[in-house]
Amino acid sequence: MSNETNDDITVVHVMRHGEVANPDGILYGRLPGYHLSELGRRMADRVAEHLASRDVTYVVASPLERAQETAEPIAKAHGLDLATDERLIEAGNIFQGKTFGVGDGALRKPGNWKHLLNPFRPSWGEPYVDQVVRMMNALSAAKDRARGHEAVVVSHQLPIWIVRSYVERRRLWHDPRKRQCTLASLTTFTYRGDRIVSVGYTEPARDLVPAHLLAGAKPVKGKDKAFGA
Repeated sequence: MSNETNDDITVVHVMRHGEVANPDGILYGRLPGYHLSELGRRMADRVAEHLASRDVTYVVASPLERAQETAEPIAKAHGLDLATDERLIEAGNIFQGKTFGVGDGALRKPGNWKHLLNPFRPSWGEPYVDQVVRMMNALSAAKDRARGHEAVVVSHQLPIWIVRSYVERRRLWHDPRKRQCTLASLTTFTYRGDRIVSVGYTEPARDLVPAHLLAGAKPVKGKDKAFGA
């Protein structure tokens, strides 16, 4: 018989991976072969240091290389094996493998416009509702593995923002420029028993993030493409 109670407090930190080496400006999506840059590795190390004193008993990441590489120093700092959960993967996107930005790349081609007709679903990729379902299930699984302690979950910007929006009862469609989910940030869900009771947000590596990539930053010409997250 389980001795777990509804008073158990479990903390699940959902981390966005660090900066990726992507000199060609490709929206990499779920493509393999995209690794952290040197700056991205510094971001991962910074967050590992930030979490070193926390009661972390479980670390899990998306199967994509950039997420695995971000999670590795955190798992190592706590003497844990790194787990993988396919449900934490980046959102599917029809523009994967292309350059994508206002005024250039995929948006200039009329053949792609049909994919931009419904931002509420969205029409260009994995439905927001599907992202909510898989991310909520992944977070719940991490919570169960770390019951009464803390877990670190490494995923990608859009799925993280969508599941946070769902929990905070905001509409799922949104302006991508206004997502509060900077590189190497932590979106923290606190559970009492099996119920989420609070959501927090921190940026332990904020000083390492290029200014134009911080949440709410104004677009910079030549640096505002959505390369994948």
